Amino acid sequence: MESSLEFSSSLGSVSSLLTRCRTFKVLVIGDSAVGKTCLTHRLCAGEFPIRPEATIGVDFRERLLEVDGEKIKLQLWDTAGQERFRKSMVQHYYRNVHAVLFIYDVTCPASFTSLAAWLEECRQNSLGQEIPRFLVGNKSDLRDPSRTGRQVSQEQATSFAKTHGMVFFETSAKNPPKKCTKGRRGDREAPYQQDNVEDVITAVAAKLKKQKKPSMVNTPMYGGSFKIGNKKKPDKDQWNCC
Repeated sequence: MESSLEFSSSLGSVSSLLTRCRTFKVLVIGDSAVGKTCLTHRLCAGEFPIRPEATIGVDFRERLLEVDGEKIKLQLWDTAGQERFRKSMVQHYYRNVHAVLFIYDVTCPASFTSLAAWLEECRQNSLGQEIPRFLVGNKSDLRDPSRTGRQVSQEQATSFAKTHGMVFFETSAKNPPKKCTKGRRGDREAPYQQDNVEDVITAVAAKLKKQKKPSMVNTPMYGGSFKIGNKKKPDKDQWNCC
């Protein structure tokens, strides 16, 4: 599978792409501060955002991949996790969705517990089991072996994914260090593992390729990212983002 990052702002080039590849809308949902924006940025831009900001409304990004000789365009809709930013736009989020990424923070059990509410929101907006679902545990680089009981285990997540017919991944949106070793990373006791962000995006593309030709998603005619709503800057630079 080959992939390319897409940032062209040329109307002509994007119009040409739309005629040569199938386009799928992928909804990214989960609680505030689980890292949805950082993860979608990493999936589409190939790097961790320097100054992550809280999403207000929806943030739109694209990624073009090639699967078995066919070009597949994924449109990732990064939605706000806070209810007060979602009320007026929920129906718009769920229109013409082809796949859903459920994101939680592996160091925050509450975000994992909230997945039941996100599943219910999908049900209320007529997203049935025929829509591919992916469960992604984010911030795996922050795991602390000394806090086992206050984190979400892979066993818990695997069981949840199996129950709800999801494909499960655990990863980190942060860029891996240039040299990944099994030793300590900085002052942390936990060994740092190579992230598998690319495994997530390629699995989504491969799954959607098997579907029948989708209807074209209505989106702005340019590449890169598209934002609905304003952005609220964080009080200080931090890894937490949503």
